[in-house]
Amino acid sequence: MNAPHRNISTDRPVIRQLDETVANRIAAGEVVERPASAVKELVENALDAGARRIEVVYADGGKTLIRVTDDGCGMTAADLPLALSRHATSKIDGTDLLNIRSFGFRGEALPSLGAVGRLTIASRAGGAEGACIAVTGGRIEPVRPAALNRGTVVELRDLFFATPARLKFLRSDRAEAQAIADVVRRLAMAEPKVAFTLVDDSGRAGRTVFRAEAEQGELFGALAARLDRVLGRAFAENALPIDAEREGLRLTGLAALPTYSRGAAVEQFLFVNGRPVRDRLLIGALRAAYMDVLGRDRHPAAALYLACDPQAVDVNVHPAKAEVRFRDPGLPRGLVVTALRHALAAAGHRAASTVAGATLGAMRPEAHGPRVYQMDRPGAGPLRAAQDWQAPQPASQPVLAPALAEVSARFDPAPPAEDDPQHPLGTARAQLHENWIVAQTASGFVIVDQHAAHERLVYERLKRQMADRGVAAQALLIPEIVELPEGDCARLMEVADDLARMGLTVEPFGGGAVAVRETPAILGRVDAARLIRDILDDLADLDGSDRLQARIDAVLSRMSCHGSVRSGRQMRVEEMNALLREMEATPMSGQCNHGRPTYVELKLSDIERLFGRS
Repeated sequence: MNAPHRNISTDRPVIRQLDETVANRIAAGEVVERPASAVKELVENALDAGARRIEVVYADGGKTLIRVTDDGCGMTAADLPLALSRHATSKIDGTDLLNIRSFGFRGEALPSLGAVGRLTIASRAGGAEGACIAVTGGRIEPVRPAALNRGTVVELRDLFFATPARLKFLRSDRAEAQAIADVVRRLAMAEPKVAFTLVDDSGRAGRTVFRAEAEQGELFGALAARLDRVLGRAFAENALPIDAEREGLRLTGLAALPTYSRGAAVEQFLFVNGRPVRDRLLIGALRAAYMDVLGRDRHPAAALYLACDPQAVDVNVHPAKAEVRFRDPGLPRGLVVTALRHALAAAGHRAASTVAGATLGAMRPEAHGPRVYQMDRPGAGPLRAAQDWQAPQPASQPVLAPALAEVSARFDPAPPAEDDPQHPLGTARAQLHENWIVAQTASGFVIVDQHAAHERLVYERLKRQMADRGVAAQALLIPEIVELPEGDCARLMEVADDLARMGLTVEPFGGGAVAVRETPAILGRVDAARLIRDILDDLADLDGSDRLQARIDAVLSRMSCHGSVRSGRQMRVEEMNALLREMEATPMSGQCNHGRPTYVELKLSDIERLFGRS
């Protein structure tokens, strides 16, 4: 209790100039957090050098070895010592920090790595001799000759040996190796025309973890091929192409269907001018675009590329360069939300193909027992006796259990299904258990959840009506006064017009207070103060708020649930076909309001495989 406070001293503190080695180790704490950070910095340097082939080799999760080899422009013997100096870079000249068109520009990665590990750089530029330089714990050795082809080889051993305390914070070798693989895959997605190879050299023989050859063709085609290779065929088959432009910003990429969602945000890849970023604004815009087609516990999958004037975005926010700041945050957010919603609406009733795969997997029988050979098969007599025993019994001797005596299924006569591209959901053939509609298509059949499908149709109909007529506002008899900090009040008034269009009318009331005069009538009784503060939280966190729209949509969703066809209702064949036709004409009808699929399509070839006929 009597110990002196660390900031209270009788002696005047002395200001000291830290030496370069200590400064580099401090800087390394921001730039190099783990082996994956080192891989990111070195691969980005290779990309900035114009490399067309990049190989990354690591051992023990990158703790003992990281080697990056590229065929870029290389460096001369005179360049090597300068490359190990802090803030020495060939990417910018320092005159304009907003016009940055390269991955790296700070000049901190190599000296930081050399300060905390054993770093060796061998490089050869076109028309020059190869050279090599080594630095151990910040101590630079003289330049030596080296034999190699054009390009650069950077080898980092014993990462954090100079800062042993940092090693305690590293995770297991497997976790660090997974982080390295994630970094390489993200950079491979950013540069589809560059070949990448990732090798785990922990064992006696190196194991290739990831390989992606350079993609050919125009940019969008190369990008789609690279995403197919990195994210898998399932993502590519169930993703929608995105290509939209607004006021100098262009958004391209692929966004998955809502029914191809994930339990966590593990397949969300965002790029700004080719740079992989983790930006809260863009992540919030992605979530807002899927707001009314996914449940709270599901996350969309997408790979989105935003291209803009470098002067419209600041990438010098953090040494790791994973965060960006836009000059006009509302513009990229609005572009992402609008482009994705248009793409989802244009997809119509389409649902993910993985839904059918999961259905077939659930229907597939368990593995068969041991193989039965011909010599073990029963003879003709036992077979005949077994067939007689299994034959249908006369009506006077029912063999069905009481629960199966009346199967809940109706089969109605219907015209033959035609191969009509306008009717991809086919013709209704039956209704099972008063809940499932079975429709025949030209190449298979479709099973529709009648309640979920009609719920989505009613929901979209209510949204269209509200968009046409506007949101009715309920005037408060006594306006509710909400006290806010002056900064929050000013931020709220900036979006007052947008809120008024959704039925929430707020006016300044002097100082930091606002008066809530009208609320959306569809919401009923509203805690206006809580709603205002929730909207302000969104504005502070995401530079935009969909909170009010989300609450209105939630009410419409509940109304559509109560107003739709219920499970257990028998439907005539005309009603079932009308439901199918409306699904085909309604955007986003392939999933219900909670993101679950409204129908499953099974192809005849899949059914034949299920029964072993193919």
